[in-house]
Amino acid sequence: MNGTDGDRRPPEAEGSRPPHGPAGLTRFRRLPLRSRLALLTAVAVAFAVALSAAACWLITRDRLTEQLDTTLSTVEVNSDYVQAISALCAGQPLNVRFQPTPYTIQLVTPAGSVCTSPSKSPIPAQRTDQAVAAGRLAGAVHTTKDENGTEMRVSTVPYHGPVTDALGGRLAISVAAPMDQVTDPLNQLALVLLIVAGVGVLGAATAGLWVARAALTPVDRLTAAVEHVARTQDLTIRIPADGEDEIARLSRSFNAMTAALAASRDLQQQLIADAGHELRTPLTSLRTNIDLLERSERSGRPIPAADKEALLASVKAQMGELAALIGDLQVLSRPPETGAGGGTPAARVVALHDIAGAALDRARLRGPSLTFTADLGAWYVRAEPAALERAVVNLLDNAVKFSPPGGTVEVRLAGGALTVRDHGPGIPPDELPHVFERFWRSPSARSLPGSGLGLSIVARTAEQAGGGVRLRNAPGGGTEALLTLPGAPTPPPDIPGPGPGPGPEAGEAGAAEG
Repeated sequence: MNGTDGDRRPPEAEGSRPPHGPAGLTRFRRLPLRSRLALLTAVAVAFAVALSAAACWLITRDRLTEQLDTTLSTVEVNSDYVQAISALCAGQPLNVRFQPTPYTIQLVTPAGSVCTSPSKSPIPAQRTDQAVAAGRLAGAVHTTKDENGTEMRVSTVPYHGPVTDALGGRLAISVAAPMDQVTDPLNQLALVLLIVAGVGVLGAATAGLWVARAALTPVDRLTAAVEHVARTQDLTIRIPADGEDEIARLSRSFNAMTAALAASRDLQQQLIADAGHELRTPLTSLRTNIDLLERSERSGRPIPAADKEALLASVKAQMGELAALIGDLQVLSRPPETGAGGGTPAARVVALHDIAGAALDRARLRGPSLTFTADLGAWYVRAEPAALERAVVNLLDNAVKFSPPGGTVEVRLAGGALTVRDHGPGIPPDELPHVFERFWRSPSARSLPGSGLGLSIVARTAEQAGGGVRLRNAPGGGTEALLTLPGAPTPPPDIPGPGPGPGPEAGEAGAAEG
């Protein structure tokens, strides 16, 4: 039992693999980027140098061997030399002096017998040599070893000259030379190539490390800038971006991103500050009125009915103003609506004339003493229905607010331009550039209800729909608002009928507005 438990190994020891591949690849991935680039450069250069060295070595070997074969094939052996070798092998040496030669010359018979020149080591005959002697081959060249183990290059050709053949039958003559004529230069070349390749790989690794370091310097600057922003939240930092390469484009993109983030943060802080300022007034008024009611109840001194009713009306009005302000802030703070998939805006083709008509019905309820004239031509746009109706309602509310009792509000829609004109006091020219700013209110209108966000919502909606909005003083007095949206007087083929109404989204917007 104990022996079995002792032989049992944990699962990790039984050939388990690292979760992310081989250990070598994992260690490589953990290296810094510049080290990986230098290593990859060295490996690539080493591979290229190895291929080049191998090709050079093989080509040189073939050329040297071919040169040796050519030399062996041009060696001429005269008949007297052949006859002397044959007589020597037959035991009847002739009175011939053999001249020293670097070649080994021997006679080969079809049976494989050989007769070698004096002072040379015999070379065993190969089958190709026998085939040449028998007349089946015109010649043969091969590499073999002599009886002393020396590697020899052998060239064998048939012999047809006059000779007293002591071995009998046909003959072939083999001329051989040591292969060290080829192998020695090859060994020297291999050593030179090895040294050159080693130096080249080391140089490539050094150059790769230097190139990687130089190429990654902008990345290091970018990394330091990102870490600085994450550590200090300082969005004013900028990275120098010279050139048109990928690093320069990345630096410019980073600069643009930090600039956009800084602008967004500034707008957010400004929005919070402005919202706090606007909230302070109704909250102060609410606190004052509630304190009066509480003090009356605590002291037992009832407030006159008319004054109490006025206080409650003021509290209700301030609460309504707070609710409207919070609703406007929510509209400005949320991104554009998205479809069911969550990735595309929920804009669709809607009839602007129908939305303007629905907004006019609501405006008539808010200004019962005013006269509304409407001339609404057909116009279809692509926008978010709820946001578009809210924008039109805001324009009409602005006209209702500044129109004198019994005045007229003129609404006209033609060619994608919705015009809303009132006959109120108008806007001073120096205040026109500020009318679309958040929380901005004309000094002459600060006593009127409103949050100063209505026209900002109109401008944002128009921009999202690809259009624009502007205000100007109308001839003869009053203010004229012009909302322009791209579209067409006829609906696209996929929209049946004259165009849908505002839809449920608009109803929700109207409920929120009310």
